[in-house]
Amino acid sequence: MTQQQTPGAAPDTGKVALVTGASRGIGYGIAEALVARGDRVCITGRNEEALKEAVERLGPDRAMGVAGKAHDPAHQAAVVERVMEEYGRVDHLVNNAGTNPVFAGLAELDLAVAAKTYETNVLSALGLAQKTWHAWQKEHGGTIVNVASVAGLNASPFMGAYGMSKAAMINLTLQLAHEFAPIVRVNALAPAVVKTKFARMLYEGREEEAASGYPLGRLGVPEDIGGAAAFLTSDGAGWITGQTMVIDGGVFLTAGV
Repeated sequence: MTQQQTPGAAPDTGKVALVTGASRGIGYGIAEALVARGDRVCITGRNEEALKEAVERLGPDRAMGVAGKAHDPAHQAAVVERVMEEYGRVDHLVNNAGTNPVFAGLAELDLAVAAKTYETNVLSALGLAQKTWHAWQKEHGGTIVNVASVAGLNASPFMGAYGMSKAAMINLTLQLAHEFAPIVRVNALAPAVVKTKFARMLYEGREEEAASGYPLGRLGVPEDIGGAAAFLTSDGAGWITGQTMVIDGGVFLTAGV
């Protein structure tokens, strides 16, 4: 489908990205960075109204939204089909949708909650990678970026299920990078605390205290992650695959100190 370009917008790269969990927060920051460089994007999210508002902010000439649950195979199939119908290709997949439904120690963790966490954080990413592979990337190439977390690289007190799922996502990145090479590059991002609604329990009401352990003196913002995702999906990262980029404001420098 041919669409008009907004005056003053970045030149159209001809590339298309699918970004999950992107009505706000990190996902929106990534979609915004990709649109700014000239990509078209399809964003997903569970809240249809929030998704519509995000598309309006991104620009309806450059963005579309498909509401649904990331872990639902029917939604996964529908969103990839819609992207192919609307744009005719899907060059970049960014698996950002995630959940952290409980703060609890593993000894008391409800296993059904753990299963839900894995379903949303890991299996949804695998399902969408499979579908974009068969729909476009197997024949034409592209990139996949999985949004993991530093919680997957270290112990995460009272966030064990989330940390375990993000560690699994990092390993999923390695497996897909190996299987999809050389035509598709697959990498992961591992942010520390980013100022979003999703992470507000980790800093709200005590942001200065939370940021005090970061050598760069602040918590992350969605734009920090958007810039990194834009790099990993660019030709400038053409010899990078199977890697996890830690984006942590230097906080790991002080680990154990």
